[in-house]
Amino acid sequence: MRQAFFVAGTDTGAGKTLVTCALLHATRQLGLTTIGMKPIAAGVEDDGRNGDVTQLLAASSIQPPLALVNPFLYIPPIAPHIAAQEAGRPIDIETIRQAFTQLREQANVIWVEGVGGFRVPLDERSDSTDLVAALDLPVILVVGMRLGCLNHALLTAEAMAVRGLRFAGWVANRIDPAMSRFEANVETLSAALEAPLLGITPYGANPVRAAGTLRLAVLPEFGNLPM
Repeated sequence: MRQAFFVAGTDTGAGKTLVTCALLHATRQLGLTTIGMKPIAAGVEDDGRNGDVTQLLAASSIQPPLALVNPFLYIPPIAPHIAAQEAGRPIDIETIRQAFTQLREQANVIWVEGVGGFRVPLDERSDSTDLVAALDLPVILVVGMRLGCLNHALLTAEAMAVRGLRFAGWVANRIDPAMSRFEANVETLSAALEAPLLGITPYGANPVRAAGTLRLAVLPEFGNLPM
């Protein structure tokens, strides 16, 4: 089995890293090898690494070279195209594609986490949708469940459709425990989004607990595997 997916978010702070780590754990629980990739990251910890990348590596089956997992890392936690301009190191989609190709040979499933929201600019001409198209990956959308998420989710789904990208599934990530009419919002999205709901991650859940809420079997790529 060789599969890969792109994990996008409705916005910065939607919970992409949590959900990607949960997807990694859920995949490992099926007895499959898996790697989390973060092609572009902005912001570093005291150890000089990006915190999201560190979490993805911890949840992965194996530890590939950091240069493959995170080809483009910028120090300030700002919009990646601005960070790239300031660093004098433009984001190159072909470099990411080559790193992804190498990772894909090392594990059964690759989960590629995006940066920021779905249409974050990468330079003056391209954005994250161009990266998804270049990697030719189906998209898993993480919806940060808070006021305004309906608009963000529907606009993101529309952006996928315009680019001809495959919307494979979505995850409702409860980032606001006090969100009014939470269940009604989930129902609205379930009816409006033309992709299956993989699960609802509880507020404050760690990746292992969140993995237990995900149903990978709704994805055709996992449908024939024992759950």
